[in-house]
Amino acid sequence: MTQGQNGSSDSRGGAPEGGVYEWYQRGLQLLKEGSPAAAAALLARAVTEEPESRSIREALARAQFDSRQYVEAAESFRCIVEANPSEDYAHFGLGMSLWRTGDMHGAAESLALAVAMRPDLKHYVNALRGVRATLRARHA
Repeated sequence: MTQGQNGSSDSRGGAPEGGVYEWYQRGLQLLKEGSPAAAAALLARAVTEEPESRSIREALARAQFDSRQYVEAAESFRCIVEANPSEDYAHFGLGMSLWRTGDMHGAAESLALAVAMRPDLKHYVNALRGVRATLRARHA
């Protein structure tokens, strides 16, 4: 059973204290402090309550990626891309997550879209180059 900061048990069956906004803010703080797994757990709860919130889902995807939950991160980034195909960062995150899962073709596709949207971002370009180099090496 979860205890609140004042020592009282939370009456929602283990849900953290506060509402979705507080969970989101605390999740961002945990991510900033270097606790991505804890952030992912809290942000997953927030996404359950607000599944259409792009900002909460993006924070969850970042936390999942940073805690090496690459399959889950890819799914979270994919949800953002499906809802808004013009989200360059979501394409980038999806590509990076797929890269980590070993799906090089999917990674190249997502990263190419991110680069097409934002060719000025060197980390997008460098990631795409890395994936393409891996694909070339595998086919050599």
